[in-house]
Amino acid sequence: MRYGVFSDVHGNIEALDAVLGVLRDQGVDRYAFVGDAVGYGPNPNEVCDRIREVAEIAVVGNHDAAVTDRMSYEEYYDAARHALDWCKERLTPANMKWLTDLPYSHREGDLVFSHGAPVAPELFDYLFAPEQVVDMLEGEPELAPVTFIGHSHLTISFAIDDGTVTPILADAIECDPAKRYIITDGSVGQPRDRDPRAACGVYDSETRVFTFHRVTYDAHAVRRKILDAGLSPIFGERLLVGM
Repeated sequence: MRYGVFSDVHGNIEALDAVLGVLRDQGVDRYAFVGDAVGYGPNPNEVCDRIREVAEIAVVGNHDAAVTDRMSYEEYYDAARHALDWCKERLTPANMKWLTDLPYSHREGDLVFSHGAPVAPELFDYLFAPEQVVDMLEGEPELAPVTFIGHSHLTISFAIDDGTVTPILADAIECDPAKRYIITDGSVGQPRDRDPRAACGVYDSETRVFTFHRVTYDAHAVRRKILDAGLSPIFGERLLVGM
C-alpha cells in the first residue's frame, strides 16, 4: 500500500492542487491528511472540499479545532485569531461539520496519523526537537511502529530505539522494523523549513520507506489573494521564503 501523506494546507488551494497532482503521479493508493486545512490562507472552503474528495484518512489539526470551537484560540497572536474568525464567517455548514467531526488520530495497522504528538493528540503538542520526543516518552507510552504528524511545518523526523531518540533530516527514511518512527511530513500551504515549495510524502508499507516530495506552485498568486482578502500580509510573505 502506498500512502500519500500531507498536512498543514492552511487555505492554500494552489499548493494543495500541486501536491495532489504529484501524489497522484506517484500512484498512491490512499491519501492521508494529518490536519490543519484552514487558517492563514484565502481558500478554506476550496481546500476542505478537495480534501474531503480525496482523503480516506483525515485527522483534525489545531487550527481546524479552533475554528470549530473544539479548543480556545485566545492565546493565539492577533493575526492568527483574525484569520480564524475570518474562516468561521466563511466556512460552509458542510465543511464546518466535517472539521467538527474529524478524529484527533487514526490508526491503520502499524501506522498512526496525528496532527501533533501522538500521545494525548488532543493537546496538539509540538515535536520538533529530540528533547520533546523524550519528554513525550515518559511513562513509556505504546507507540505505533510508524507515526505521521504535521503541526511544526518542518520535515524533521525521529527514530526511537529503546528510549534513544535520533533526529532524521533526509529525503527518504527507511523504517527499521526494530525501531519506532515519528515522521513529520512538512507543510503543504505554509512551509517553515526555509524551502518555500509545498511539502508532502509517500509511504510504501511494503518497503517501509517514506519519501519526501517538494512541489513548486504559484506562491505569488496566493500572496495576492491573501492581501485581497484582508488577511495579514505576513501570511503571504512567508510563502515566498518558506518561513
